[in-house]
Amino acid sequence: MNGQRISKKEIETIISLRKRGYSLPEIRKITGRGNSTVFRYIQKITILPQYVDEWKIKQGGSRKRSKKAWEEARSEAERLVDLPIDKKINAIIGACLYWAEGSKKDLSLSNTDPNLIKIFLTCLKNIGVTKKELKISIRIYEDIDRTQAIKYWAKVVGITPKEIISVNTLKGKKKGKLKYGMCRVRVKKGGNYFKLIQSVIGLIIESLRSPYSSMERTAHS
Repeated sequence: MNGQRISKKEIETIISLRKRGYSLPEIRKITGRGNSTVFRYIQKITILPQYVDEWKIKQGGSRKRSKKAWEEARSEAERLVDLPIDKKINAIIGACLYWAEGSKKDLSLSNTDPNLIKIFLTCLKNIGVTKKELKISIRIYEDIDRTQAIKYWAKVVGITPKEIISVNTLKGKKKGKLKYGMCRVRVKKGGNYFKLIQSVIGLIIESLRSPYSSMERTAHS
């Protein structure tokens, strides 16, 4: 249903459910529509007074679930950085790649470098992401051969060309960019993996100390 145009009746249903205090996940489950579609129609809707208390209770439960998920992600991140050095490095590399190149809203990363994409995929695999959980799309310019680009990135990722979910064609020429365009790797329902990688990044930040601090102490001693 997510690919279908939303009807007026569906919009009215979404708004009605929201007014009665239904949460975004609840409305999504009832209507079969995605998060972005539901959010678009509920963001300015006011909950009716008689449903506010019940809605607040749901909000509290949602925050508790989110807090628990972050705590579990932190615990798993600590376990990862205590692994043997090769696996630890892999986890740290994956986190750093995502830190530099990844989306800050969901677990996705886009790049023109096939080796960077391969490294990121390896890191995802090592934290438990399966191939079935990946959504691969590409972005190309008008003068790039669509079929060749699809075949190229499918080979890089290790999937069939049919498994690439979409190709976004931009106007203009590639202007020296990689001749096969850009690949985007996204993890479906990757909220827990996202929290895990962000927690690893948090541990890295906590372990950092200014590289100049020891130099300054030496200079003053």
